[in-house]
Amino acid sequence: MRSALVIGTGLIGTSAALALTRRGVTVHLADHDPQQARTAAALGAGTDEAPAGPVDLAVVAAPPAHVAGVLADALRGRLARGYIDVASVKGGPRRELETLGLDLSAYLGTHPMSGREKSGPLAATADLFEGRPWVLTPTRATDTEVLNLALELVSFCGAVPVVMDADAHDRAVALVSHMPHLVSGLVAARLEHADEAAVRLCGQGIRDVTRIAASDPAMWIDILSANPGPVADLLGDVAADLEQTVRALRALQSADEDKRQEGAAGVADVLRRGNAGQVRVPGKHGSAPRVYETVVVLIDDQPGQLARIFADAGRAGVNIEDVRIEHATGQQAGLVQLMVEPQAAPALTAALRERGWAIRR
Repeated sequence: MRSALVIGTGLIGTSAALALTRRGVTVHLADHDPQQARTAAALGAGTDEAPAGPVDLAVVAAPPAHVAGVLADALRGRLARGYIDVASVKGGPRRELETLGLDLSAYLGTHPMSGREKSGPLAATADLFEGRPWVLTPTRATDTEVLNLALELVSFCGAVPVVMDADAHDRAVALVSHMPHLVSGLVAARLEHADEAAVRLCGQGIRDVTRIAASDPAMWIDILSANPGPVADLLGDVAADLEQTVRALRALQSADEDKRQEGAAGVADVLRRGNAGQVRVPGKHGSAPRVYETVVVLIDDQPGQLARIFADAGRAGVNIEDVRIEHATGQQAGLVQLMVEPQAAPALTAALRERGWAIRR
């Protein structure tokens, strides 16, 4: 691949353009908002000048509702040898293109499973896709050259290619992305008018659950509008579980011991099923989930503290498998949770204590 045209210079499009430019590909940028394309160009993602002729690959990074229209114009204009889109929904856009009677042998639907709570070119980064799955949805009609170009793009972006059927992809992202986003928003909405005294008690748990609720609503309306059926089906299942759980909690308030026991069993059931689902979430590097020991360290909110603690762990010969930070409310301090192999926890604890760190249970 020597040249590319990125149509749509938001977070995903600009990030892909930055990755391609870094690998020496000549990237042309286009957007319905010329200022946004100029911003992406100023960031080093390419040039906002139109290509003189067909490029090797056109990457359509428009919202799902507009993907088919943008692709149709690009195909009719013969802007490239191959065409892909990076929208989060795959079945609908392809069916729209099929109804237009276009030759889709040069088109391949794709979806990089990566993003941020922020949108726009200023949030873009060349390493956004590093180590992340990038779904490809070829059909029997897909030209091999286009598939190879798409694989080259995925490689340049440092992502991991995953081949799926388009409709299976849409059901999958409804489960692992679209439905969880709405549930996160529903939980966060409870905080909007909550008492300030209650909000000040927020800990890491509520931060984890509501983190993705900070995303741009307009962007998510576009996404959900393109995949409403599978998301609604899943939310219907969640609603049924919620209704059952509400009944179980009400039963726990009963004066009748049998009803309380029934309520406890109902709550335990949903918690057990939650445990069973959570352990299926892939662990480090996509491997099977591992059980780590957590060493909790109190740190001050000072420059270099994290670097020191990681360096001290390295001197102890301990690999940090994962890390989380829980910020203390109203204090210039926090708790760093260092996840390590169980057999390494005692050595790490002893080494950190020796170097003056305050270990918490």
